[in-house]
Amino acid sequence: MAGAYETIDGFRCYAPAVANDGADYPLEGFEVTAQVEEQSFWCRARNRILRDVFDYYTDHSRPLDVLDIGCGTGGVLRALSALPHLRLTGSEIYIRGLRYARMKLPTVEFIQLDATDIPFHDGYDAIGAFDVLEHIEADEQVMEQTCHALRPGGLFVVTVPQYPWMWSRLDELVHHKRRYTRAELVGKLRAAGFAIEYATSFVSVLFPFMFASRIASRFRKETLDDRQEFATEVTLPPWLNRVFDWVMRVEEVALRRHIPLPFGGSLLVVARRPPG
Repeated sequence: MAGAYETIDGFRCYAPAVANDGADYPLEGFEVTAQVEEQSFWCRARNRILRDVFDYYTDHSRPLDVLDIGCGTGGVLRALSALPHLRLTGSEIYIRGLRYARMKLPTVEFIQLDATDIPFHDGYDAIGAFDVLEHIEADEQVMEQTCHALRPGGLFVVTVPQYPWMWSRLDELVHHKRRYTRAELVGKLRAAGFAIEYATSFVSVLFPFMFASRIASRFRKETLDDRQEFATEVTLPPWLNRVFDWVMRVEEVALRRHIPLPFGGSLLVVARRPPG
């Protein structure tokens, strides 16, 4: 059973006190993301990878209830909507992101909640947290709450930025609390009650470019406001986005074969709540 909620702007809000806050993600970030994600090679590649993960690891013989925690402007949900056996719900702590997502996906249900206090128990067959945990101080609490919100045997799919030593100005702009090592994320998931089925890096082929870009950002003078600086950090020329998009497709061949890649800018883990 879900807990009590208030309705704000047409959304069921389970944590209404923080619905219009912006402590863990800059509110202008939703606007920038909505503008750049269609062209961003990184967003496009991540969404294809996640669609393939859900296609492989979920049971196609029956409808499955799926919750996207921290769905942002709905990019991953739109990719998952290509899988007809998934019944999708998107959630965000901030209503501003949900407004963008609802415009993009008017037939998907969207709710507001705080992932450290998920108001559902045994409610979903699969839950995703795609580049969300790094924004939340109490990430281990989110993992424990997610385990309780899943039905026995349910799937938890997580992506996070990898390597603390890759910390850059972009991490500061989007209010990251940390970047992860593989051992840290896997260890926290196991402590929360999950069994690990697959763990891999991605953005591996392009990792040298990503590394150079992040290092360069440490020495760049801050002459723009935060919104402009964020947009500059995540925007590439259209031709370069197209080239990087095709490079990522080469990497995706290995991931579709479930080959774990040893290094990369991001980390993907597929975990499962034990049955019974």
